[in-house]
Amino acid sequence: MQDWNYGLGTGIVILLTTGGKSSHLLVFSEDLFFIYLLPPIIFNAGFQVKKKQFFRNFMTIMLFGAVGTLISFAIISLGAIHFFQKMNIGSLKIGDILAIGAIFSATDSVCTLQVLNQDETPLLYSVVFGEGVVNDATSVVLFNAIQSFDLYHIDSVIALQFIGSFLYLFITSTMLGVLAGLLSAFMIKKLYFGRHSTDREVALMILMAYLSYMLAELFYLSAILTVFFCGIVMSHYTWHNVTESSRVTTKHAFATLSFVAEIFIFLYVGMDALDIDKWRFISDSPGKSVGVSSILLGLVLVGRAAFVFPLSFLSNLTKNSPHDRISLKQQVTIWWAGLMRGAVSMALAYNQFTRSGHTQLHLNAIMITSTISVVLFSTVVFGLMTKPLVRILLPPSKQITSMISSEPSSPKSVIVPLLSNGHESEADKGSQHVTRPTSLRMLLSIPSHTVHHYWRKFDDSFMRPVFGGRGFVPFVPGSPTEDVVQWH
Repeated sequence: MQDWNYGLGTGIVILLTTGGKSSHLLVFSEDLFFIYLLPPIIFNAGFQVKKKQFFRNFMTIMLFGAVGTLISFAIISLGAIHFFQKMNIGSLKIGDILAIGAIFSATDSVCTLQVLNQDETPLLYSVVFGEGVVNDATSVVLFNAIQSFDLYHIDSVIALQFIGSFLYLFITSTMLGVLAGLLSAFMIKKLYFGRHSTDREVALMILMAYLSYMLAELFYLSAILTVFFCGIVMSHYTWHNVTESSRVTTKHAFATLSFVAEIFIFLYVGMDALDIDKWRFISDSPGKSVGVSSILLGLVLVGRAAFVFPLSFLSNLTKNSPHDRISLKQQVTIWWAGLMRGAVSMALAYNQFTRSGHTQLHLNAIMITSTISVVLFSTVVFGLMTKPLVRILLPPSKQITSMISSEPSSPKSVIVPLLSNGHESEADKGSQHVTRPTSLRMLLSIPSHTVHHYWRKFDDSFMRPVFGGRGFVPFVPGSPTEDVVQWH
């Protein structure tokens, strides 16, 4: 995690140049993170994701991202209540305890992009990163619900209201992202005002993606989910409607914006970790801060293990083929790769325990410094050990079992191996007879074939003729043709 080292190094340089005094450059800004830095990263991840692999594991991703986050939230909150009372660190309100559960349930999607490779381990990448996006959205929804609901009078009605609120946010956020992506595709395909102009086409795609994010924020939805699904839809429809030069430009422009935002986040959090004012407040009781950090780290480990292994078992029950199931080694890797905590946890902690990035309360200072400690330790230690762990548990000889061309003519189209054994590409299956299920039980047993089959029929007959996409864009000079360059 070189970027963290750069951030810490920059913080040290600033401290030395200011004579050990605090600098406003070091203060982490929640608004800057959520409004400017996170959107390009999440959008690019959705834009570049291998859609077939992502949706093949969609139910597992949702199980881990939503249900798993709730399990982790409950364990961290209960553990915090139990241990913090014994430590006598001060009086934490019930809202603070539950906020801690939400803060440390949020995994770090940005770090996942750094330590896992989509081409080398597509199954792990799609599950861990997809779970991370849903997890971040769930954690933010949980955090906002904690601040808005009356936590001292919780009953079945409030619990049902919370569940309904979560489902409403998830569905509406996803639909807003899909609609924004479809609108951009329709505008470029039908309205023509940006046609043949690379500048206008690229600008329109960027602005529509950012508009979806800001609209979600405006309507208090989950902007993370919105911009992620906007990226997926844009890669499926809009990207095929623009000229070939725009395709190349958008692919590299989105990747560059995402990379710069990732670097800046790591720099920012690493620098903020050395803001001297936060550490002055706990200088009289460093043992308590270390103890709180250790307890929180332990709860993160236990909380993640408590849902990864049981939910993997449930997910495997729905899969007939042993090659589609998540093996124990893969479960261990998924557990480990999701232990990192990052800028989302930092942003939520600052929201709960500071005012404008500063605090004058000893207890709040302990919680902020403990959050920074957990983020730094989990990112550096767990992050650095993830790639070696993948090589040990899942050596390349077992990963690269078949070479398939997934997502032809997509922004991230390359010849890639699937992590699990026995998968064949659709082209390979084209000559074989695939039995379509005729009952609900059979539908649940082989959902990927059935859902994909009916989706392709609907997509080809209605969606692509209206919104464009591969194979449905009329040829005009300068526009992309059917034979598209395979991106590397």
